Amino acid sequence: MWKDLIALSAMALVAFPASLQQAEKPAENKSVAEFKIPPEAVKQLNPVKPTSESVARGKRTYGFDCAMCHGKGGDGKGDLAADMHLNLRDYRDSTSLKDMTDGELSYIITKGKGQMTGEEGRMKPEQVWDMVNYIRSLAKKETPPKSNGESP
Repeated sequence: MWKDLIALSAMALVAFPASLQQAEKPAENKSVAEFKIPPEAVKQLNPVKPTSESVARGKRTYGFDCAMCHGKGGDGKGDLAADMHLNLRDYRDSTSLKDMTDGELSYIITKGKGQMTGEEGRMKPEQVWDMVNYIRSLAKKETPPKSNGESP
């Protein structure tokens, strides 16, 4: 009797992870090309002004939820991203998000993208917009080209 119970338990332990792996495979096969942000989300304007308070709130949330992948300073080289061999954007580069609207960023933070889980149900909309403001604040300001000493 005990042998049967142990054998049955062992089979359940082996079958359960295998069934989880099979359930996860379809999600892994989805290509990034299939990811579409609805036009109404793209056009959505950020209702939260990028004040120092909003940016500070966004930075705090980013530190808890995003830095592990996107890096503490937004360089895209967080520990988890390195472990997962992910190539993420460097938010410090002013060109990395220049073609994305605040609505697109909000949608991605809320719904997730690729292996990134979304914050829907965990964050209030204002918190998402604070995060958008913080991410935008990470971009280095473009410096004007250095002059060669000649006057204009």
